[in-house]
Amino acid sequence: MTRYECAIDFDAIEAIDVHTHVEIDGCGHKSVDDELMAASEKYFKSGHERTPSIDSIAAHYRERNMAAVVFTVDATSASGHAPNSVEEIAELAAANNDVLIPFGSVDPWQGLTAVRRARTLLDDCGVRGFKFHPSLQGFEPNDRRFYPLYELLSEAGVPALFHTGQTGIGAGLPGGHGIKLRYSDPMLLDDVAADFPDLTIVLAHPAVPWVDSQISIAMHKANVYIDLSGWSPKYFPPQLVKAANTMLREKVLFGSDFPVIQVDRWRNDFAKLDIKPEVAPLIFKENALRVLGVKS
Repeated sequence: MTRYECAIDFDAIEAIDVHTHVEIDGCGHKSVDDELMAASEKYFKSGHERTPSIDSIAAHYRERNMAAVVFTVDATSASGHAPNSVEEIAELAAANNDVLIPFGSVDPWQGLTAVRRARTLLDDCGVRGFKFHPSLQGFEPNDRRFYPLYELLSEAGVPALFHTGQTGIGAGLPGGHGIKLRYSDPMLLDDVAADFPDLTIVLAHPAVPWVDSQISIAMHKANVYIDLSGWSPKYFPPQLVKAANTMLREKVLFGSDFPVIQVDRWRNDFAKLDIKPEVAPLIFKENALRVLGVKS
């Protein structure tokens, strides 16, 4: 297996999308079951291919002179559905290392096995961070049973990106397909950020209905950032836009949630917000460089 080594010219690219999903592997296995996939497609109404290949994603961003963080979610214990191949994501990102940055994913409920697997993904595959989805994975992130995993990521110096707020996965299904929103309350991650001050944490998405909590945490904890993925910017809560434009200008990151939110649509809608000219470059690239450890 080819270990990922980054070859992105960060000075030349226009932006870094810190939140993109790879939801199918070379064997045709998808990240979630067919019912969840169909429901999410209906919810987001993207109108584009729902499960593009990694090579297709790379070409999409290469055409736009952008880089992208790519990942999936391992929710085996909570869902009973095995993930698409994390190793394949890393290997194909290595083949497209001029535009792609792979993050790993492990099932937190697998305990020390998850810790060992995370170490392997770091050492052997070269992943540059990890993605968690507490609602889909069915865990409270501040449960100390999961702290050994955070200890590893903190020691490795890689960021942890956590889904926060409501989710389009399971939306509109009876009981939300059993997916519980409370696990994605960002206040649970305030504990983690306090207990692991050297761990960079990204709160993914405007965390509806907990946006005010999200803003407070990012203001209070130097190691906490927010990505703006999963919503068209025209639906952003006004207090988040204000914070991004002022006190959180160095803590907010561009993310789309591609392929369910199209990059071009996101950027077009973002351009209509009243964002200061000097703030936009921070959101689109500079802040991500710090989160990814490219710049201090």
